[in-house]
Amino acid sequence: MSEAFDAVDVIRAKRDRQQLTDEQIDWVIDAYTRGVVADEQMSALAMAVLLNGMERSEIARWTAAMIASGERMDFSSLSRPTSDKHSTGGVGDKITLPLAPLVAACGVAVPQLSGRGLGHTGGTLDKLESIPGWRAALSNEEMLAQLDDVGAVICAAGDGLAPADKKLYALRDVTGTVEAIPLIASSIMSKKIAEGTGALVLDVKVGSGAFMKDAEQAGELARTMVALGTDAGVKTVALLTDMSTPLGLTAGNALEVRESVEVLEGGGPADVVELTVTLAREMLAAAGKDDIDPAEALKDGRAMDVWRRMIQAQGGDPDAELPNAKETQVIAADANGTLTRLDALQVGVAAWRLGAGRARKEDPVQAGAGVQMHAKPGDVVRKGQPLLTLHTDTPEKFARAQESLKDAWTIAESAGARTPLVIDRVD
Repeated sequence: MSEAFDAVDVIRAKRDRQQLTDEQIDWVIDAYTRGVVADEQMSALAMAVLLNGMERSEIARWTAAMIASGERMDFSSLSRPTSDKHSTGGVGDKITLPLAPLVAACGVAVPQLSGRGLGHTGGTLDKLESIPGWRAALSNEEMLAQLDDVGAVICAAGDGLAPADKKLYALRDVTGTVEAIPLIASSIMSKKIAEGTGALVLDVKVGSGAFMKDAEQAGELARTMVALGTDAGVKTVALLTDMSTPLGLTAGNALEVRESVEVLEGGGPADVVELTVTLAREMLAAAGKDDIDPAEALKDGRAMDVWRRMIQAQGGDPDAELPNAKETQVIAADANGTLTRLDALQVGVAAWRLGAGRARKEDPVQAGAGVQMHAKPGDVVRKGQPLLTLHTDTPEKFARAQESLKDAWTIAESAGARTPLVIDRVD
């Protein structure tokens, strides 16, 4: 079979800051998926995109080509509208766990395809797999049946969904091209559009523990993704949210499940509750259900009922005891005053080093490992009181975790200005 283009010509075009044609984009994505374009050639093209960028029309076509590389799901047979959420990842970001059942309890189906953690950012599937019996892998038929019956599903994306992205994602990870905004945006949105949801709310994290460290960069990513969703006919909204401080009081798998259940029981940390309800309102409004107050469904137990049914539907036992780490170590406050800073990245790295995360996709994780926080910025602390508790099954990991927490917090005489949880909104 003769090929329509030569990979070197496509690479040169982007290297020389030319706009790629629709035909070039369609071909290069298809040829890479088929193995005709080699990894080293796609690496060179990805680096050219990182350095020279893409126009909105190029990003839209690139995304469409990645969607076309696989199957598209269809939820039109459901009796209720669908709405989904995607977070760009952070530390202590367990929001999907209470959010999916909460939105479902308000009459909107949530088809949540989630991933595993890599590095300091946690993965939703890793958290849920700490529940005995729970399984992440569902067929498309099982997913549709659960959405119809329960209203919410959190599971792994199947191999048939945007396979070009799966291949390119792994390549970007090892070639220094992860940060390319056109490639981040098309990676996220190709999966979400192919998933078939009617509405999508994006939680774009900003700060030390986030992928995007500054608001300008995060805003550009948010606008790019909202444009892609809108162009594809998916009602899309993005919130820029603060990730300079960890969300909630836990970072780790079973630790975060416990905290999520507390939220579903009507308690839990204020920031987790605030972001869960805020995102729920956005998801409901995007699906045309802005007359429903999700805060009520959290208080009256409806969201908890859906959580229990969702966990049971995927083989999990919502009443089972969650794993506990075999060893713990307490880190005490080193002064009197107000905690004014607790760095999300450093806490995330500590949780990762304790065994809660992985360095490579194939690495195992410890269900009970992680960091428990006893104070958040704005809280008054006394010297010697517990500030953090480290959890792990392997005590030899404590030393490296403590190294990552060096200068991770600031205790001052008075509280400084607080960064709002929601920084901006893009629609």
